[in-house]
Order: sequence, then C-alpha cells, then structure tokens
Amino acid sequence: MSEHIATVRWQRNDDAFVRGRYSRAHEWRFDGGATVHASASPSVVRVPWSDPAGVDPEEALVAAVSSCHMLWFLSLAADAGHVVESYDDDAVGTMGRDAEGREAVTDIVLRPRIAFGGETPPDANAIAKLHDDAHHRCFIANSVRSAIRVEPRT
Repeated sequence: MSEHIATVRWQRNDDAFVRGRYSRAHEWRFDGGATVHASASPSVVRVPWSDPAGVDPEEALVAAVSSCHMLWFLSLAADAGHVVESYDDDAVGTMGRDAEGREAVTDIVLRPRIAFGGETPPDANAIAKLHDDAHHRCFIANSVRSAIRVEPRT
C-alpha cells in the first residue's frame, strides 16, 4: 500500500486565541511542492476569522471526490478505446446532519460534462457504465460515508 502525506501548518497571529478570535487561515503542503492556502469555511467560521480566499476542508473533499472519479473515468475510457477531449465537473457538496445527528458533508453530486473525440464515441449506455465503474474504483468515494452521486451533463 502507499502513503499520501499532507502537511497542515497554522500559526497564531494575535493574542485573542482563548476567546475564539483567531485566524483559521493555514497552509496545506504536499510532497510534490504544492502549497494551498486553506481556511475554515466562512459558512462555519465568520470572516475575519476565516478567509474566503482559502480552500476549506469541505471544498477539498468535494474536489478530491471529483478528481478521483475523473481520473478513473479517463483511464477506463482510454482502455475502452474512447478519446476524451475534455472533462469539466461542477461538483457540489451539501452539509447536513448524518444519521447520528452530527454535522457532515452528507451528499456530493458530481456533474461531469465530457466531450469525446475520435471515430467511435461511446453511446449513453457505455458512458453510464464508465461512470459506474469509475465510481466503484474511486479510492476517495470508497473512503467516505457521504452519499456520492454522479449526474453527467450533456
């Protein structure tokens, strides 16, 4: 098995920590050198203690699910001989209460729009099968308890 490491760094920048008046802005650093500006969501922690310009954990989860699904879809499409020209997904995650009453990302909807090239683009049934296979192979989807749906767009 492989390991995937992310370094999360936060530094206090004022004296109001014990009153909850501290910045939630922080950094995510990845082994390949990428650094991402992150923060709590403004829908969870109000500005100025959150930074709307930062990626919040909920957005990151939605992006990870979408990215994983896309990567599997592309791989499976290539293996089947289909040429994918572009893949765009406007994925949406919804916060709610889980079965135990805890706040959670309870639903993730993937809405991929895919353009095919080549001489034999797949029909609707083949595309649905590619999405189903990609969904079942996605490591991230297999790792979360949220409902994850795929609603391809044309």
